[in-house]
Amino acid sequence: MLSPASPTPRDPTIHVVDDDPAVLDSVTLLLRSHGLQAVPYASARQFLDAYQPGQIGCLVLDLRMPGMGGLELQQALNEEGIDVPVVFLTGHGDVQQCSRAFKAGAIDFLTKPIDELALVNAVRRGIQSSIDRHVKLTQTREIEEQLTRLTRRELEILRYIVDGRSSREIALILDLSPRTVEAHRANVYSKLEVLTLADLVRLYLMALSDQRLAERLASGPA
Repeated sequence: MLSPASPTPRDPTIHVVDDDPAVLDSVTLLLRSHGLQAVPYASARQFLDAYQPGQIGCLVLDLRMPGMGGLELQQALNEEGIDVPVVFLTGHGDVQQCSRAFKAGAIDFLTKPIDELALVNAVRRGIQSSIDRHVKLTQTREIEEQLTRLTRRELEILRYIVDGRSSREIALILDLSPRTVEAHRANVYSKLEVLTLADLVRLYLMALSDQRLAERLASGPA
């Protein structure tokens, strides 16, 4: 069996898990021949012992294996909040298993013998999905850090700004002077590091797309 060489952290990595040594080697070599960094594992347990969450890449996973099968591994990863795109390989999958895999977030469900082009295309989609998720997570963390800078009053005024209210309208609603509202408004723009209303609305909508940040926006700072 091919050696599970340590991946380079900055390169997307395809983790190949299959209990059949011949299939494991052939899939790993195939992916490497397309310039992809592939690491083989003979079991789900071997993969779990070696995997470091947060890596960019995807998982090429045999459906049926002794001990923990592919669907069980996918479920375990989901339960731990580990978001890694999965491409399933199977010699005898059925519609129910395929449906279960896709509902749990699988990228593709391929049957053996493997179609080379279909596998490579599925893996590349998995890598792109992983990159997109990583970018979104990074952006969410940056927005969360920015929102923590706002006071309760500034967060309240932010919601009114995004709702299209003028400083004069906000002042009337909150029983403040327009000058005070303008000062808070300037602080909101400065702390969130935006220059235009469009940028502010874009940041706000991105925050709303994350459940945890949406709750923060609704309730205000802790």
